Amino acid sequence: QVRLVESGGGLMQAGGSLRLSCVASGNVVSVNVMGWYRQTPGNERELVAEISREGTNSADTVKGRFTISRNKLQTAVYLQIDNLKPEDTAIYYCNLRFRGRSFWGQGTQVTVSS
Repeated sequence: QVRLVESGGGLMQAGGSLRLSCVASGNVVSVNVMGWYRQTPGNERELVAEISREGTNSADTVKGRFTISRNKLQTAVYLQIDNLKPEDTAIYYCNLRFRGRSFWGQGTQVTVSS
C-alpha cells in the first residue's frame, strides 16, 4: 500500500509564489515516476509536470513558471509555482507510478485571486 499526502495549497494573490509538497509512504519503489496533476470543476484532470530518472516533463501552459523536483530517495515531490495566475486555481493532485501501478493523493486546493 502506498499513501501520498499533499500540502502547501491555499489562497494566494496573483503574482505570488507557492510550493506544493507531496510525501509518499508505504511500499514505495525507488524507480518511479512522480508528478502533479490539476483539475478544475467540470474538467478532466490534466498533467502539470512529472519527474523520473529520465528527467522532467511539463505542460506547455506552465513552462517557465512551474518547477518540479524531488528528494534523492524519490519519496517526495515538490512543485514550485511562480508568478501565480488566477487560471492556476485548481485542485492539485500528486501521482506516483511504478510497475504499472498508479497512486493518487487526495489533492490540495490552490486558489489564486486577482
